[in-house]
Amino acid sequence: MKSICGIDCTNCELCSTCNGCAATEGQPFGAECLVAQCCKKGKTALSELKEKLIAAFHALQIPDMEEVTELNALKGSFANIEYTLPNGQTVKFWDDNRIYLGNQLHKKDSDRCYGIIADEKYLMVSEYSGYGTDAEIIVFKRWNKIEKSGMIHR
Repeated sequence: MKSICGIDCTNCELCSTCNGCAATEGQPFGAECLVAQCCKKGKTALSELKEKLIAAFHALQIPDMEEVTELNALKGSFANIEYTLPNGQTVKFWDDNRIYLGNQLHKKDSDRCYGIIADEKYLMVSEYSGYGTDAEIIVFKRWNKIEKSGMIHR
């Protein structure tokens, strides 16, 4: 399979279920891939988006979260934890088939982790135990405003 971003698809554990982003025009699992969207815009678009997102995560100033140094392409189903709202309802916030940017970071002096995930509009930081149990939303917010002209502003 050919990829838009240059990743070697043969090394991916999902290659047997993926239709390939080049063949699907950036929708390998039937939903948009944020990485492919950026790569279509030009050589530096992905690195620029990552830099902006890393700065947005740092601006949250979560004191016991490791420093965010990298964001990886992440299929929504890997990070789409169920959260219980105060009214008892359980919800998921992300599309299982979309590709986002995210990472897992350790919580300092704890056995818990922070999961960070973002797209072009929203970012989320959640805290959880192993494999996403006892998940709590720390931050879920719009980090980017998209104007009618199509220009992205912070």
